[in-house]
Amino acid sequence: MTASPAPHPGLADSAFLKAARGEPVPHTPVWYMRQAGRSLPEYLRVREGVGMLESCMDPALTVEITLQPVRRYGVDAAIFFSDIVLPLKAVGVDLDIVPGVGPVVAHPVRTLADVEAIPDLTPDHVDFTTASVRALVAELGATPLIGFAGAPFTVASYLVEGGPSKEHAKTKAMMFGAPDVWDALMRKIGGIAAAFLEVQVAAGASAVQLFDSWAGALTPQDYAEHVLPHSAAVLERAGRLGVPRTHFGVGTGALLPLMAEAGADVVGVDWRTPLADGIRAVGDRSVQGNLDPTLVFAPTEVMLARAAEVVEAGKAARGHVFNLGHGVIPSTDPAQLERLTEFVQQLPR
Repeated sequence: MTASPAPHPGLADSAFLKAARGEPVPHTPVWYMRQAGRSLPEYLRVREGVGMLESCMDPALTVEITLQPVRRYGVDAAIFFSDIVLPLKAVGVDLDIVPGVGPVVAHPVRTLADVEAIPDLTPDHVDFTTASVRALVAELGATPLIGFAGAPFTVASYLVEGGPSKEHAKTKAMMFGAPDVWDALMRKIGGIAAAFLEVQVAAGASAVQLFDSWAGALTPQDYAEHVLPHSAAVLERAGRLGVPRTHFGVGTGALLPLMAEAGADVVGVDWRTPLADGIRAVGDRSVQGNLDPTLVFAPTEVMLARAAEVVEAGKAARGHVFNLGHGVIPSTDPAQLERLTEFVQQLPR
């Protein structure tokens, strides 16, 4: 693998990286999950007629989409435009992202043989990712790029269910009823996730985030026994890369202490949990969050007042990265996020 590009000297002053490491910051840093697209008219224009996975495999398109929210909002970090199932597609799993549905897997995983048929990920599988990240860090300069991957439980759920699920019944049936298959699948996905993060950091990403969108479907006991060891293994490998690691899940208020235990430097708190409670739950770690994404549809003064409360609560944490409590809703008015970003960045520390 080619040597990593030298980090931009301006990254040493990044408010995002400082907050993630628990260092003093000039202002509360801001970025938004799913900021790279969906609500931006410029994103909709460049994606017109182009499939999701196709766009993720096109370096020119990936670079443009990743940069769009940085240009428009002046956020403190860029998040790499990709998808949590992209590495599976890259190693040959027959899947597609169906508009209005989500990832759909042609042949769901049921047996140990199904797991063993999934290849491990190598950098050659995702050479387009390496090209995209290298081009991005050259464009971003002093703005850090966050690489990301899907956490083992969430990706496993797509593979077992064959697509999105509200109940995760087949997933839990395997977890409880075929623990050998479950363990093998989680190890396989964890290895792919860690390798994907390694590729992004080697190409120049200066932070990573592990998304566990569906972990909130689990009890703390089941998470601790069947999921935490595998997420911890991914985060441990990412920790060797020397970049800050964020771990985020949806509806995971009861799991926050365990998600912190898994080893991230920053734990994302969704909007359902008061940030003060989340800070107490994760101990001596930085936090990310957690404005309700629907507040951007409220009157601007209401949105900003609630944002100020989030920032104030965040002062009790080791470090605080302001974000929405989940992704940007597609019908969001970009002008509201512009106002929100400017407001948070100007608040006194």
